Amino acid sequence: MTRNLLDKSIWVVIKEYGLITFGLLAYCLGWTIFLLPNNLVGGGVSGFAAILFYATGIPLGYTYFVINIILLLVALKILGRGFGGKTIYAIILTSVLLNFLPTVVPQDFVHSFALENGKLICTILGGVIAGVGIGISISQGGSTGGTDIVALLWCKYKNASPGRVILVIDVGIIMSSMIFPSFSDVDRQQLVPFAEKLVIAVYGLIQVTVSGYAIDLYLSGSKQSVQAFIFTKKHVEMADAIAFDMKRGVTIIPAKGWFSKEDRDIVMVVTRKDDLNLLLRYVKTIDPDAFLSVSSVMGVYGKGFDTIKVKSKK
Repeated sequence: MTRNLLDKSIWVVIKEYGLITFGLLAYCLGWTIFLLPNNLVGGGVSGFAAILFYATGIPLGYTYFVINIILLLVALKILGRGFGGKTIYAIILTSVLLNFLPTVVPQDFVHSFALENGKLICTILGGVIAGVGIGISISQGGSTGGTDIVALLWCKYKNASPGRVILVIDVGIIMSSMIFPSFSDVDRQQLVPFAEKLVIAVYGLIQVTVSGYAIDLYLSGSKQSVQAFIFTKKHVEMADAIAFDMKRGVTIIPAKGWFSKEDRDIVMVVTRKDDLNLLLRYVKTIDPDAFLSVSSVMGVYGKGFDTIKVKSKK
């Protein structure tokens, strides 16, 4: 059997946390550069905590922490400790970045790159960057907490996309800002006019719509699967390497070459698109003369892939 090319669990962990860090950095930059300077109302736990702060004066950090801890405890029980560990890391890192980035990003840059372009452009750009950041984090098993956790809990049992679940929750949070009173000064004496609150809410709805769509676009791309047919004389060695080293399911299909009239065994593999390059390295290492046919598949359901989520008829 060929040397195990996947004997690198530590590198897999480093890759996952590295991508989560990159995603959270993008998420926080979207807020720091485009959304926060325009005083836009966002969705999620941070958006709800901000609404409570404007109405009651309760510091945003307390509400954000308490709600996330409650949701995290639920997620630990249902989604497993691996998810909890990554999410704790994500929540802490997000909190640090949201406090740190505004102090290092030059205000002149924010003013010329964001504020001068208007709230609509900032809403769209901020939503895209923040949404892709959340999508990267979710694809690696982490999240920024809050409504991301609710979305993953919902999608575990229901056939729905995380982006749409987050969108529905965020819309409800943003619309609730119209109900709560909002003060624009520290002394809580000056109420924000209703017309201004309405405009901010509309921009908030645009932002969460763009963000939710960006999440779905990223996740649908990262979860694509491929089906590969490998024609090789070394089918036994090839199948063993893929099954035991790559830890992927393998099917041997008896076939006959019509031109050569020789009996051959075809190796069929279904795997994630992200693993295709690794599969190609295995094939090239074992049999450089192998013939491959690779195609994208619409959906793969079963162990190691998506779960069929349908309600059984009573």
